[in-house]
Amino acid sequence: MAINQSCSLILISVLWLCVVSVKSKYMVYNTSATIVPGKINVHLVAHTHDDVGWLKTVDQYYVGANNSIQGACVQNVLDSIVPALLADKNRKFIYVEQAFFQRWWRDQSEEVQNIVKQLINSGQLELINGGMCMHDEATPHYIDMIDQTTLGHKFIKEEFNLTPRIGWQIDPFGHSAVQAYLLGAEVGFDSLFFARIDYQDRAKRKNEKTLEVVWRASKSLGSSAQIFAGAFPENYEPPNNFYYEVNDDSPIVQDDMNLFDYNVPERVNEFVSAAISQANITRTNHIMWTMGTDFKYQYARTWFRQMDKFIHYVNQDGRVNALYSTPSIYTDAKYAAKESWPLKTEDYFPYADNVNAYWTGYFTSRPALKGYVRTMSAYYLAARQLEFFKGRSKAGPNTDSLADALALAQHHDAVSGTSKQHVAYDYAKRLSIGYVEAEEVVATSLACLAESTSKTGCGNQCPLLNISYCPASEVDLSSGKNLVVVVYNSLGWKREDVIRIPVISENVTVKDSGGKQIESQILPLLNASISLRNYYSKAYLGKSSSVTPKYWLAFSVSVPPLGFNTYIISSDKQAGCDSFSSKKTVYKSDVGQNDKVQVGSGNLKLLYSANEGKLIQYINGGSSVNKLVKQSYSFYPGNDGSSKDSQASGAYIFRPNGSHPIKPEGQVSFTVLRGPLLDEVHQRISSWIYQVTRVYKGKNHAEVEFTVGPIPVDDGIGKEVATQITSNIENNKIFYTDSSGRDFIERIRDYRKDWDLEVNQPVAGNYYPINLGMYMKDNSTELSVLVDRSVGGSSIVDGQLELMLHRRLLHDDARGVGEALNETVCVLNKCTGLTILGKYYLRVDPLGEGANWRRTFGQEIYSPLLLAFTEQDGDTWENSHVGTFSGMDPSYVLPDNIAMITLQELDNGKVLLRLAHLFEIGEDKDLSAMSSVELKKVFANKKINKITEVSLSANQERSKMEKKRLVWKVEGSSGEESKVVRGGPVDLTTLVVELAPMEIRTFVIDFDL
Repeated sequence: MAINQSCSLILISVLWLCVVSVKSKYMVYNTSATIVPGKINVHLVAHTHDDVGWLKTVDQYYVGANNSIQGACVQNVLDSIVPALLADKNRKFIYVEQAFFQRWWRDQSEEVQNIVKQLINSGQLELINGGMCMHDEATPHYIDMIDQTTLGHKFIKEEFNLTPRIGWQIDPFGHSAVQAYLLGAEVGFDSLFFARIDYQDRAKRKNEKTLEVVWRASKSLGSSAQIFAGAFPENYEPPNNFYYEVNDDSPIVQDDMNLFDYNVPERVNEFVSAAISQANITRTNHIMWTMGTDFKYQYARTWFRQMDKFIHYVNQDGRVNALYSTPSIYTDAKYAAKESWPLKTEDYFPYADNVNAYWTGYFTSRPALKGYVRTMSAYYLAARQLEFFKGRSKAGPNTDSLADALALAQHHDAVSGTSKQHVAYDYAKRLSIGYVEAEEVVATSLACLAESTSKTGCGNQCPLLNISYCPASEVDLSSGKNLVVVVYNSLGWKREDVIRIPVISENVTVKDSGGKQIESQILPLLNASISLRNYYSKAYLGKSSSVTPKYWLAFSVSVPPLGFNTYIISSDKQAGCDSFSSKKTVYKSDVGQNDKVQVGSGNLKLLYSANEGKLIQYINGGSSVNKLVKQSYSFYPGNDGSSKDSQASGAYIFRPNGSHPIKPEGQVSFTVLRGPLLDEVHQRISSWIYQVTRVYKGKNHAEVEFTVGPIPVDDGIGKEVATQITSNIENNKIFYTDSSGRDFIERIRDYRKDWDLEVNQPVAGNYYPINLGMYMKDNSTELSVLVDRSVGGSSIVDGQLELMLHRRLLHDDARGVGEALNETVCVLNKCTGLTILGKYYLRVDPLGEGANWRRTFGQEIYSPLLLAFTEQDGDTWENSHVGTFSGMDPSYVLPDNIAMITLQELDNGKVLLRLAHLFEIGEDKDLSAMSSVELKKVFANKKINKITEVSLSANQERSKMEKKRLVWKVEGSSGEESKVVRGGPVDLTTLVVELAPMEIRTFVIDFDL
């Protein structure tokens, strides 16, 4: 017993000494590993994915508010990263979303900012992607994608003198061709990484080791705009069992042998096994582990502590090599391997993550927000032009607030329509605030350009004109006052058009700035428009309108490029009936079976069946087109998730449960209004769908304005509303949709070019995003439809194009948002489903002749005429103002195939100019050609001192970007790719810019003061 007690005391003493020695020992992990040739190199990329709004608003996410919804605080992430990186010079971290980073940067002391600059300069902290947000790729317009990227890149260049190298689009729900060649190669990225591709596509690529490719997305720019691109094996998260946020349940590396549960061998084995598994589906000996996910690293040390240990022990083990890395290091390693990579063309749409889950519903989700974003985008483009003409004010007002709001709105949970409702409100609120300041810029600029000494200037604009609400035009002119309408054209071409404004009297006359009377037409404001106006103006403004106009005044305008023209509207008590259309005819279902109604007084004629109240034929005398064309509506009942796999239709996912035509209720009736400028066909499709079709005398297309909603859900069934345009065109399953408003891509129903498609959802699986339009053709004719916002579309049966216009659903689709897509509008505590008012445009052309209209008129849809109003007594306006203005040489217009997509004065007084060729190679026999712009005539009133061509995002000289571009080998290629012809250098004497098909060129210009 005594001996035993003595041994026990000795044992306790030894253990105590061990504990003391352990406590006094500081374990230093060897994290200095670099790439080891001949081994599998596991690149550990520490990252966080921070949505600039989703379940919480952008500011709630930043400060960590509203944590009952989601425990996320980006401020904590960035606060935590700095000391974690300082603790070990080998650690690395990447950050993406500049909207958050810039908020945090403004909060930091000069000392912390200097430390961060050192971390960035050393490569420990890398800013990649670099836009204000990680924009969506299906629903934004390419101009918005460029603008938000430019805004983020500008900050990075100014603060750190750096240009991001890597595209990091890890969460958008499918990937566009425009992202690859424009927002990838053309901004100077060396590679592009993403996560979400179709589950069938992913399975095939893993089997064939083709997850990483050379993506040549533009058939016009070819190899000159290709990029190395990689899809992750599963998602943008770590491998299973390697998550290390506080309270994550992955096993840590417990390496203290004096404690229980020592597990270094087990953890190393699992690491090596996961690495080998990924290496088996990846080319070269380099694999990337994305060590992070949504809003992680709020306590960065928990991640880095475990990664330190893995690098230390895995490399001691020696079977694979683990290292701290970044996508830039990974890209350089892939390039150094001199591997030949498979070629990828076109895009990665649509995306499905399992059998019945096609993420094609969000192409249309929240159509009001989508329309608002598009409207504000066009306004921002025009406002920046006017800001340049007047001269930018740093003190304000300026367009910066609208720029920030639009940038946030491009986020992949914003314009996509996939955020919670309160977050969607936040995006809209920011746009509204930005608009108010930009509206002041527009008003003061127009007043200045018109040399106005009036205190009122040209300040009254009508952002609610789409619902017939425009107090500025609804004024009483009987006392002798005149209404002055300033019409601004942001396009580089002269524009002839018809504008419509609500007025309270039919007895008005319109004159141009030279006093010449302009042809006009009065149309009645019908009950459907008045009801919509009254309800939504009260919802938006909180009060009822004191005046309700009775008429629309339509009149012809002619506006110079980048300029305005002025029109004077005055009372005409002698006008009588001759100045407006009195031919209003109501056709009802008792009209004879063979009675047909023809609409249109120009080349274009639409033929309707009076008995059915439906379009039946499209005739264009100018182009000799005569086609059977019908139009109809239907709805898809949203799947409620009660089937065996429980997948419901929701904000992201379109899963229809059958299809039902929408037919008129009761007696068929429609109204035709005729006049000298346009004819209108008004149709009540159902109690909740109203449609107006307009045929303008001087136009060769039809404009269809639809009002859809409130979608009834009293039956407990969510509905997804679509319209169909049906013809006898034999398109043989083939149709074409645009990529982010740019290139058109051929689509084939029930087919994928990259794999053998297993068709599980024959409707949802054939839907594609539409930003500009879609078309189909046969051997003689092509039918085109253009849209005013992002929507989903398809050709579900031959001879038919389909657009989804509105969605109202009652179940969540289980992709994280946690809400049904059930938008409502409330007035006086009474809530109804959201009503959508939008437009699409229809045209039929002989084969090969439709591209001209799609491209040029598509630009007019994107950039509508901007209207501003003021009142004047008598003829004082004409006597004291400039009635017309053009920012260019009065004798010059841009070529028909060129658009000016950016004209902006920068903070330093320099000017940013972007010119875009609108046509693809082979798209039009005349316009798919090299074109040129004469800058001396564009800037006729200024002298260019210096012009520098820069990258698309304007953060580096184009020539330097091209010199450092990585040239990747492509499988099956001889290495001698056919050279793509692009526009040549700008001669400083002639100042002529050449643009090849689909080319966008960006310049920074210095003018002589």
